[in-house]
Amino acid sequence: MKDRIDEQLHSRNIKPTAMRELVLKVLTDQKTAISLPELELKFEKADKATLYRTLKTFEENKLIHSINDGTASVKYALCRESCECYPEDLHVHFLCTVCEHTYCLNDIPVPKINLPAKFRLENVNMVVKGVCSNCYT
Repeated sequence: MKDRIDEQLHSRNIKPTAMRELVLKVLTDQKTAISLPELELKFEKADKATLYRTLKTFEENKLIHSINDGTASVKYALCRESCECYPEDLHVHFLCTVCEHTYCLNDIPVPKINLPAKFRLENVNMVVKGVCSNCYT
């Protein structure tokens, strides 16, 4: 597993450190996006600033993407290996209104947006809200 983690870091030109390896392992094990406060709970002695810097490094190097789902915290999820975070790579996110977990719906691309002349699309954040399969009764 460590070799796979290090390979992911190298593929995005990120120098492996113990903390980066640990954070990437946690992110890899997640089924849903995770916020910084949730990540902090997984590391008893880790400094919040170190975790934040690690997430920012991952995001800048397109290993993860951030999701503003309308809750109080930005959440983070792994990008697919081929993702370059261009508009055509963007996908819909789903926020469960019961458990407040945020899911990446990688197979549902954000619809094409036709902007007026001299407007340039840089980012889209599409969040669909409802009840996830775990909470649906």
